[in-house]
Amino acid sequence: MRLENKVIIVTASTRGIGWEIVQACAREGGIVYMAVRDQQRGGELAQAMTSKGMWVKSVYMDARKEETMAAMAELVATEEGRIDVLVNNFGIGDPERDRDLEHTSFDDFMRIVRSNLASVYLTSQAVIEPMRASGGGSIINISSVGGRYPDLARVGYGVSKAAVNFLTKDIAVQCARSRIRCNAILPGITETDAVKNNLSPEYSRLFLRHTPLGRMGTPEEVAAAVVYLASNESDYTTGQLIEVGGGFGLPNPSYGDLVENLTM
Repeated sequence: MRLENKVIIVTASTRGIGWEIVQACAREGGIVYMAVRDQQRGGELAQAMTSKGMWVKSVYMDARKEETMAAMAELVATEEGRIDVLVNNFGIGDPERDRDLEHTSFDDFMRIVRSNLASVYLTSQAVIEPMRASGGGSIINISSVGGRYPDLARVGYGVSKAAVNFLTKDIAVQCARSRIRCNAILPGITETDAVKNNLSPEYSRLFLRHTPLGRMGTPEEVAAAVVYLASNESDYTTGQLIEVGGGFGLPNPSYGDLVENLTM
C-alpha cells in the first residue's frame, strides 16, 4: 500500500497506459481520479474498480477545452481537500499528417505541439496551489523517447515531447521550495492498442532492432515506474527523465546490423 490515501489524478486514463496507471495506483491504496472526456466509459471503469474495494472516481476533463483542466483540478481539490499526485498522461499523435518538416503543415504541427504542451502546462499549473497547501506533491509527465531522438517523421510529436521534457525540469526547479517534485517517464515502443493500430510491423521491427532488450514494453511496466515516482520512496528524486524503453538509444548506430549478423 505504497500510495495509501494519496489523492491522485490521472489524465486520459480509460485505456492503454493511462488505464494501467489507474489500476496500479488504486491497488497501492491511492484515491484515484480518472480525468477523462468520456464520462460514461470513465464511470463504468471506476465502478468496476470500486466493486473490487478500490477507490476510483471519474472526473470530466477535455484536453480540447483548456478551461476544463483547471476546473477538473479545482473539483478534486474541493472534494478531497488536497491533491498529492498528478499524472499527465494525455498526448496525441497523428502519423498521417505529422510527417517531416517539408510535408507537415504549420497548422498541423502547432495543433500537436499546443495540445501536448497545454495538457501538461495547464494541469500542472492548476495543482501547484493545492499541493503547496498540503505540504507538497509529485507531478509525473508521461513523455516519450521520441522527445530525445530525432526521427524522419512525426516532427510535431517529437518537438512537443522534447518541450515536455524541458518543462518537467523547469517545474522541478521552480516548485522545489514548495516540496513539489516533477519527473517524466519516457516510454519506448509500448504494446498498446494505439501502437498496434498506428505502427506498421516494418516500423516496429526496425525500432526493435535498436532496442537492446529486443521487445516492446508493456503498459504495466510504465505504470510501475509511475507508482515509484508517486510514492514516498522517490522523495529525493526530481527533475529526472526516466526512460522505460528497453535501452533504446543507448547503442551506437551500427548496433542493429551487428546484432542481426550475430544471430544469423
